[in-house]
Amino acid sequence: MKFNPDIIQKILTEYLEACRRLKELGHLSYQELSNDPHKIASAKYHFIIAIEAAIDICNHIIAKNSLRVPEDYVDSFKIMVENGLIAEDFSSQLSHMARFRNRLVHRYWDIDTEQLHNILANNLDDLDRFLYEIRTNLK
Repeated sequence: MKFNPDIIQKILTEYLEACRRLKELGHLSYQELSNDPHKIASAKYHFIIAIEAAIDICNHIIAKNSLRVPEDYVDSFKIMVENGLIAEDFSSQLSHMARFRNRLVHRYWDIDTEQLHNILANNLDDLDRFLYEIRTNLK
């Protein structure tokens, strides 16, 4: 697969920083998170950054390799699966990730603190797995 290592590294730097901050927030109890609107906003922001970075990586690889044009963010991940760059069994989690990003950006008022805490506590491994899949398949 063709890709520009400088571009991928720049995006990965942002991705890793957002993931690091999300992991810090993931250690908070529901009470600690819900009592601090700044931490809630920070979690939402860093989710947007991490998920956007993951999508940007996919779209960069798609463009560099003249793969089919994605219809939306979910489709960017599907194209990666179709081309063997991400494992098929991970496709569902990536679709959820893209949809969560859309809700954060377009329907941010529709994300309650309990749901946000649940995702922080239970789904950050998906971000690690995306990184693993990309690093493994771009070597």
